[in-house]
Amino acid sequence: MASSLREIRQRRRSVQATKKITRAMELIASSRIIKAQSAANAAVPYSRELLRALSAVATYSDTEHPLTTAVDNPQRAAVLVITSDRGLAGAYSSSVIKTAEQLITRLREQGQEVDLYLAGRKGIQYFTFRQRKVSQTWFGFSESPTYADAKEIADVLLERFLAPTEEGGVDELHVVGTRFRSMIEQQPVVRRLLPLEVVEGVEPLGPGEIVPHYTMEPDPQTVLDQLLPLYVANRVHFALLQAAASEVASRQRAMKAATDNAQQLIEGLTRDENQARQAMITQEITEIVGGADALTQSA
Repeated sequence: MASSLREIRQRRRSVQATKKITRAMELIASSRIIKAQSAANAAVPYSRELLRALSAVATYSDTEHPLTTAVDNPQRAAVLVITSDRGLAGAYSSSVIKTAEQLITRLREQGQEVDLYLAGRKGIQYFTFRQRKVSQTWFGFSESPTYADAKEIADVLLERFLAPTEEGGVDELHVVGTRFRSMIEQQPVVRRLLPLEVVEGVEPLGPGEIVPHYTMEPDPQTVLDQLLPLYVANRVHFALLQAAASEVASRQRAMKAATDNAQQLIEGLTRDENQARQAMITQEITEIVGGADALTQSA
């Protein structure tokens, strides 16, 4: 009985130590959520204006650009998968990887080869363990990505996209990441980044408004050459920021659940400890009473 009580106490102390760790991680994640969400929201206006300028150039000019012209029969696609560098974030990375696997399967069914580009250690570990060929990896900035990180990734992807297919280039570029909707909901998404789909009329015209006329200098081709790489880097940066906010929110929610479960387990172990101690005391009293009765009868 004493050994059982000792084991219960040791287990309760172990769970209490685990609870302190998960509670600390929950508080750290909570303090980072606002910063991550603000960074993601701050990138929206620049991305919107860049898309508006890009749409104007592509819509009101007859110039065809490699980044906006789709290939009739694409042979190879590049897939950028954005996961986390660390675990303890619930199903955040696994849901992204599952979505990426579905995309890869669909692209291969369409007859395309797939080149994998991975951002985040969890994705790297997953595909490396399964001995899948990976073209290039990046890691170390999943919780706080910078524009320099995004530009490094975008430059590599643009180089592969602009290269001829027979020389290892790709015809399409897809990004698999997570969209931050709220503290409760983070949704894995797939975005086709290239060829870029420019939609005419970013904002509908109001009554009495006319279609604006644009004069471009030096020429539409040069303007597109400058705007499209900026747009691709911006979209990669925005995807990284969305993923960072989603990762922090997922980790905060996972650590809160772990802390709550630890508290429930501590309460259950405390009851077991009290019951074991009461049983031990009862047994000792019974033994004392039995010994006293035996002495009385022998006298």
